[in-house]
Amino acid sequence: MSYVPNTDADRAAMMEDIGISSVDQLFEDIPAQFRKPPLNLPPALWEGGVRQALQKLADRNVNLTRYACFLGAGAYRHFIPAVVGFVISRSEFYTAYTPYQAEISQGVLQSLFEYESMMADLTGMDIVNAGMYDGASAMAEAALMAVRITNRDKIAMDAGIHPAYLDVVRTYCQSQNVTIQLVSPPFDELESEYACLVVQQPSYYGFLEDMTLAERAAHNNGALLIVSVDPISLGMLKPPAAYNADIVVGEAQPLGIGISFGGPYLGLFACREKYLRQIPGRLIGQAFDTQGRRGAVMTLQTREQHVRRERSTSNICTSETLLAIAAAVYLAVVGKGGLRQVASLCYHKAHYAAARIAELPGYSLPFDRPFFKEFVVRCPHPPAELNRRLRSAHIIGGLDIGQYAHDCMLLCVTEMNSREEIDHLIDQLAKWSTP
Repeated sequence: MSYVPNTDADRAAMMEDIGISSVDQLFEDIPAQFRKPPLNLPPALWEGGVRQALQKLADRNVNLTRYACFLGAGAYRHFIPAVVGFVISRSEFYTAYTPYQAEISQGVLQSLFEYESMMADLTGMDIVNAGMYDGASAMAEAALMAVRITNRDKIAMDAGIHPAYLDVVRTYCQSQNVTIQLVSPPFDELESEYACLVVQQPSYYGFLEDMTLAERAAHNNGALLIVSVDPISLGMLKPPAAYNADIVVGEAQPLGIGISFGGPYLGLFACREKYLRQIPGRLIGQAFDTQGRRGAVMTLQTREQHVRRERSTSNICTSETLLAIAAAVYLAVVGKGGLRQVASLCYHKAHYAAARIAELPGYSLPFDRPFFKEFVVRCPHPPAELNRRLRSAHIIGGLDIGQYAHDCMLLCVTEMNSREEIDHLIDQLAKWSTP
């Protein structure tokens, strides 16, 4: 069966128009050995056979419903109220793309406006856009935004930022002739040549940064302060606006979005009002028609598809609208008190686990710094080996960060980890407490 609607006559007409006699001529610049490589595909299956094959593949994965999970490092297992999935599964949301026509997209636009409003309350910032790809690309967009604002071509990034985020920022900056410099508190290396200082709060290693040092170092040198946050932590920590952040980014996956093997996720992006014209993506606002009726509209679009290319701030070609609506539903359901409770549970459970592990012979906490829900443990055995043993006890251990800190594991505890799960982890680690 052919899924291409063009007929032979259609193709002949098009080839005649561009002056070729066969489709193969379109690919002459590609070496012959690379044009039709063997795909080595298995034999075709009927629908039921495909389902069975995919189920066998899925069964090879570790199932979070049957395992206690202590893995974080950017993707987190938090409770997702059932209403989140119910709302975003409605056809008017689930099949929606960019809401270009306001008159037929009021539901989507209003939901995005609510998302922006709640995120503005959570971060304390003036402006929130309608959603970036993920936390890493949001950080990269923020860095380039700072370059445009300050007209400087160097950015300083805290060494405690997630390594994967650093890689994404480097990818974005390499074609822009922007130089990246890694710095560490108290950020004495900062000079007036930097466009921004980028800090992650909490850091990749889980501990909380002294944001007064970051704010002072950035603003005393005329740089912008960019902060990447865990939105759950804002249920109990100061909002970035309280320490004068200029741009706030982060991964919003913890707000009602499943882990899903790493995506799709939702990038949080917020800034001060004076930088409104430089923000990437789109903003949803409210307006009134000629009869005085209020409605939701797209008030700003800086994509190169919508404005003059030389004036665009980004070439973002889609938005995470469905996931932004999921985050809005989550925040509306849990409310201020609920988010505070979730953050408190993460904090106290993580500190209980850390204190118990530190008592085990051979284990220690190498960073004597305050932390939120993640912490680093130095282990008596290689973390990869410990994780293999933990899996046999139906436990997903922490992330092996031995390449950054020898024999260390990054553990994460959220509200989803029960006292029994934590004690089970302690008991299993105690079995292998000697080198």
